[in-house]
Amino acid sequence: MAHALRRATAAAATASVIVSLPSLLALTVAPARAIPRLDLTPYPKPTAAQTRWVIQLPGVLPPTADPRLSPHPSDWRVQLIAGREVEADCNQRAFRGRFRASKVKGLGVSVYTVSDVGPMVSTLMACPPGQATRKVFVPMGSKPFVVPYDASRPIVVYTPKDLQLRWRLWKAEKVQQPAQAL
Repeated sequence: MAHALRRATAAAATASVIVSLPSLLALTVAPARAIPRLDLTPYPKPTAAQTRWVIQLPGVLPPTADPRLSPHPSDWRVQLIAGREVEADCNQRAFRGRFRASKVKGLGVSVYTVSDVGPMVSTLMACPPGQATRKVFVPMGSKPFVVPYDASRPIVVYTPKDLQLRWRLWKAEKVQQPAQAL
């Protein structure tokens, strides 16, 4: 099995060898051995106060069960969600921050940086007696930050060390609704 994985990897790397369908099917049922490392050398290194997050999007996703959603990646977007995991009681928590896009010189792709992060604020409600605290993810409050879906390049995001990054996929509907002229 590992030999077939190496053979398929070598074939994909050289792009001159044709991989047969049975060997590809064998790879899909085989347990994953290792994920190839991304070459991040063209991307800037994070500063001492930053964490670099890398999202490698899948090239082929399983078809959706909802026939209204577009199967075309050009109609998809990726929402980036920066936040903190904190112990919380019944009070609502929020903090502000900003995503900024910049181009990598010589590569022509965007990288995203979270900046202007403000302090955590909270409501001051009296919680019911005996209510336990729980660990919750508090997303950075702002409008959703979405980027194009591009499986050929990783999405690289730099955040302050105390933040985490999550993402989710947005898919557009196939049907375009007409607007009304007034």
